[in-house]
Amino acid sequence: MKKLLLLFVVLSLIACNAPKDTYPDPIIGSYAYGADCSWISEQEADGVLFYDSLGVAKDGMHVMRDAGMNAVRFRVWVNHSTGWSNKEDVIRNARRADSLKLRVMIDFHYSDFFADPSRQNIPVAWADYDLEQMKQAVANHTTDLLSALKAEGVSPEWIQVGNETRSGMLWPMGRFQGENGEIEGGWSRYAQLTTAGYNACKAVFPNAQVIVHIDNAYLDNNWFYRNLLQYGGKFDMIGLSHYPMMKQWSGKDWQEMNQLAAQNIVNLHNEFQCPVMVVEIGTYANDSNSVDVITDFRQRVDTMEYMKGIFYWEPQVYNGWRPQEYIPLGWGSYHMGAFTTEGQPNDALKQLWKR
Repeated sequence: MKKLLLLFVVLSLIACNAPKDTYPDPIIGSYAYGADCSWISEQEADGVLFYDSLGVAKDGMHVMRDAGMNAVRFRVWVNHSTGWSNKEDVIRNARRADSLKLRVMIDFHYSDFFADPSRQNIPVAWADYDLEQMKQAVANHTTDLLSALKAEGVSPEWIQVGNETRSGMLWPMGRFQGENGEIEGGWSRYAQLTTAGYNACKAVFPNAQVIVHIDNAYLDNNWFYRNLLQYGGKFDMIGLSHYPMMKQWSGKDWQEMNQLAAQNIVNLHNEFQCPVMVVEIGTYANDSNSVDVITDFRQRVDTMEYMKGIFYWEPQVYNGWRPQEYIPLGWGSYHMGAFTTEGQPNDALKQLWKR
C-alpha cells in the first residue's frame, strides 16, 4: 500500500509538470527510436530517480524522451501477483507516454508472468478452458485493455499478439514444438489463438500494426512466419528480439550476430513483403563494446526502408535494482540496462536513438 501511495504522489507530480506542448506531434509510420520501459512505475514506487544531462531529477520517460526516444513499449500481463504490468498499470503508463507525445506499442504476453521461449504459461484464470474458450479469452482480454486505452484517448501504433512465440503460446494448448519435435495440431491451435488476438486488435484499432514476435533475429526465421500463414495466422509486421552480446546462447561473436540478423531481416521482408522491427535489443551495461555493438547494427539496417525501428529492452534499470517478482525466484538484477550509475542514459542508448 505504501508503494502504491508513493506512486500516486509521483504520478500526480508528473502530471502537473509534464511538458505537454514541448514535443512535436508523432509521425505515424516513421522510424521508431524506442524502448520497453514497463518496469518504470515499479521503480518509481521503489524510490528510483532518473536524471537529465544536467543532473536534475526528472520523470524517467521525460529523461528518455529528451535523449531521443520517440516510442515506448509496455507489456501486459493478465493477472500478475504484484499488480505491475496489469491493466491499470499499463493504462497509467500509456497515458504518461501519450502526454509526452510518444508513440505506443502494447505487448500482450497472454500470461500472468513473462512469456518467452522458455515459458508460455496459461493464466491461472484460464487454466480449464478448451480451445474455443481460450480463443474467446484472448479476444476478451485484448479488447478490454485496448478499449480502456481508447477511452483514455491513447491509440497504440503497434500491438503485439504474443511475446517471443517461437514455439507457440498458451502452453500446452498453443504449443506446436516441444522437446521431441513438432506437436500434432499445435500449429493450427497456435494460429487460431493468434488470429483471435489479431481480430480483436483490429476491431478496436483498425489502423494499428499488429505484430507477431519471435526471438533470435540471428536465426533463419522465415519458416516460422511461413507456417503461421499456412495455418491461417495473420500479422501486419514482423517483430524480432536481438541480443547480440549473448555469445553463450549462440556461440557467435556480436559482429557475426549483427551480420546474420541484418541478413535475416532482408530475407523476411523479401518473402513476406511486410515491415520488420526489432522490438527488443540489449547489450551488457558495463561492456566497453556496447556502443560499437549498437553502432554496427544500426549501420547494417538503417538503409532498409522496411526496417521500422528498434526498441531497447528496459534501459532505465541501473545500480542493481530488480523487480519484486525476481526476489522470491532468487534472480539478480537485469544486467543489460542502459543507464549510468548516475541514473542517466548511457552512450550506447544515445547511439541507438541518434538521428
